[in-house]
Amino acid sequence: MNFETLRACCLDKPGTTEGTPFGEGVVVFSVMGKMFALTPPEAIPLSINLKCDPGLAVELRDRYEAVRPGYHMNKKHWNTIILDGTISQREIFEMIDNSYRLVVRTLKKPERTALEGM
Repeated sequence: MNFETLRACCLDKPGTTEGTPFGEGVVVFSVMGKMFALTPPEAIPLSINLKCDPGLAVELRDRYEAVRPGYHMNKKHWNTIILDGTISQREIFEMIDNSYRLVVRTLKKPERTALEGM
């Protein structure tokens, strides 16, 4: 998987914006101003940090060597996924969808309602 594929998956979600609040080396994808994915687009291999339910985060780390506690993030709620080809693109997309949904659930009702109209 390359950065453009990852980027397209993230930007396909309603209300998602892309930015570089931590500098040019890290692209952040947010929904209504709240982060759900971060990636260093120039890293080899490419990786992505995703929000995750704490129980599922541990399960994914046990299942996949390429899933690790979130680099520079709250390790209880974030995973870093190394995109080295050992996890299918479909599963990566499901992890991105899960991260997005977790963040959307924390939004205020008017924000969630606005997303439904997008």
